[in-house]
Amino acid sequence: MAGLWQAYSMEVASRSTLISVLLPYPFDQPFTYLAEAALAPGTLVRVPLGPRVVVGVVWGTAPDASVRAKPVTEVLALAPLPATLLAFIDWVAGYTLAKRGDVLALALKENLLHQPAKSRKKCNFGDADPAHAGPQLSPAQASAAASLRTGVATKGFAVTLLDGVTGSGKTEVYLEAVAEALRMGRQALVLLPEIALSVPFLQRFTERFGVPPAVWHSQLTPAARRETWHAVAQGRAGVVVGARSALFLPFGQLGLVVVDEEHESGFKQEEGVIYHARDMAVVRARLSACPCVLVSATPSLESVENAANGRYARLDLPARHGGAVLPTVTAVDLRVHPPERGRFLSPMLLSALRETLARGEQAMLFLNRRGYAPLTLCRHCGHRISCPHCTAWLVEHRSHLRLICHHCDYGTPMPPRCPACEADHSFVPIGPGVERIAEEVAEAFPEARALVMASDVISGPKQAAAAAAMILARQVDIIIGTQMVAKGWHFPHLTLVGVVDADLGLAGGDLRAGEHTVQMLHQVAGRAGRAQAPGLVLLQSFAPEHPVIAALLSGDLQAFLVQEAAQRRPGHWPPYGRLAALIVSAKEERLADQMARALARSAPHGPGVTVLGPAPAPLALLRGRFRRRLLLKAARGVAVQGLVRDWLAGCEIPRNVRVEVDIDPVSFM
Repeated sequence: MAGLWQAYSMEVASRSTLISVLLPYPFDQPFTYLAEAALAPGTLVRVPLGPRVVVGVVWGTAPDASVRAKPVTEVLALAPLPATLLAFIDWVAGYTLAKRGDVLALALKENLLHQPAKSRKKCNFGDADPAHAGPQLSPAQASAAASLRTGVATKGFAVTLLDGVTGSGKTEVYLEAVAEALRMGRQALVLLPEIALSVPFLQRFTERFGVPPAVWHSQLTPAARRETWHAVAQGRAGVVVGARSALFLPFGQLGLVVVDEEHESGFKQEEGVIYHARDMAVVRARLSACPCVLVSATPSLESVENAANGRYARLDLPARHGGAVLPTVTAVDLRVHPPERGRFLSPMLLSALRETLARGEQAMLFLNRRGYAPLTLCRHCGHRISCPHCTAWLVEHRSHLRLICHHCDYGTPMPPRCPACEADHSFVPIGPGVERIAEEVAEAFPEARALVMASDVISGPKQAAAAAAMILARQVDIIIGTQMVAKGWHFPHLTLVGVVDADLGLAGGDLRAGEHTVQMLHQVAGRAGRAQAPGLVLLQSFAPEHPVIAALLSGDLQAFLVQEAAQRRPGHWPPYGRLAALIVSAKEERLADQMARALARSAPHGPGVTVLGPAPAPLALLRGRFRRRLLLKAARGVAVQGLVRDWLAGCEIPRNVRVEVDIDPVSFM
């Protein structure tokens, strides 16, 4: 029987072509199938996989004759995925050590392949007009825009860091590069770190080009995602603005990639395929032979170093546009000017708020902490309410009447009595969230119209647009927000920014804590005084002498980065060395510990290579899984991927244990 099957298979193979097909599942290598004719790489097909028929992508011809190869079920009548996208998937998989099928899944979901209904009117994307009258550029803007346009016109790969102070008009500058790409019949991709930032960007884009761009983010409806995916593949979507996953769209004629707010940690994907969209954007541009523009008022140390050593070009916009000046930044020493007992706004900040409202201007209070209070404890025995699935305290959200974990979304009503000592109604909130600040503002300024802007209140672009419209219409006096309000927004009547807790984020052992805090607070300070009226920023701090606070007061961020570089360079910490993290997790703590110790025993070693750990992760329990971390630190020239690949190959990983690899980690949680 086996001989008959082999003879039949060889006869079929002689009349067919053996092809390799990559499937969007956790497989690293393509499978071999039989096709009636040669199929170009990128062709979309349906093939059998066990009892199912699934969608895959032709990756090339099969390297050898597999006599038991099954035939392709169907060749889909869709344009092949571009060769540059296939190369990008290979590159991302190789760099991140993710399985190629998992990376393909970022670019290919089966529900995207259904053609949009023909009855639906196509071109809700419009035709962006590069000749549409844009804003008048200043000489500095015009010079920077001309440089970027030249880069697009040459159709070659290069990376430019566009560094400009808040309010300098960086968006208007890089939109001129987008216009050049459109003039040349090519597509442009603009990446933003947060969905909410698409609201001000869409407004500026529409003003420049007469129509909005295509958008790509997680909150699109399935129908909108399909329509956008096909429009990109067919070249009908000339410009896409999107979150990090937009990197994997099937652009056929990519002429420009822009990463706005390039310093933002939100560009790092922390689960599944772990990658940094800023770095992968540079790769996507290189493979597409087009320019990449990295944009920020507070560039990352990595990008600053790349510009300093000549890898990136650099353009600077040192002044605000239209005659506006940077705000005055002042520290409020909470040791000298403490708030009233049980309050969180100092007398100095309250006085500034009072004066701002009296002038008919708007103010913003910034606290990067959602909810009402970050900690709830029993006043009798000190019991703290924690998440049963994570190493985290539950956060009180009075707007939802629940205690919520910000890591796994577990929620529960406030218990009527303490589970430890059974005292009735004994729980008290400790510390402030934005809801508690809003309560304090309502008591201090009962006539003021306040608006809370946080991700649990404003969950998408529509709500963000409605909030922005209210602020611009001067229906809001005081904005109380988290990092959602820190960047991108232009509110011309906003003159006061108060940072409730400028020290938040500086504690702990995060390598980039100082850098990230400087970036965030400088960005939020930049919301003040963006028009003619001068701006004032008050930073409430218990340590105004801290180098981060000092840098914000002086405005000399470059000096801060020089100091930060001097601290990292001797120990070969990024960007002067390489890091790779291994995160071991299991539902049983014993299994996580055993696997972590086994990895430690087989850890690589040699000149310029150090392995730290294993140690419990700061979030030692996350979503019901116990977590241990190991960190490989290497000199800059060491290829850490090869080290990690060999390291993992030498250890048998049980099915009930998960080991994730994070190349170039940003978070250490």
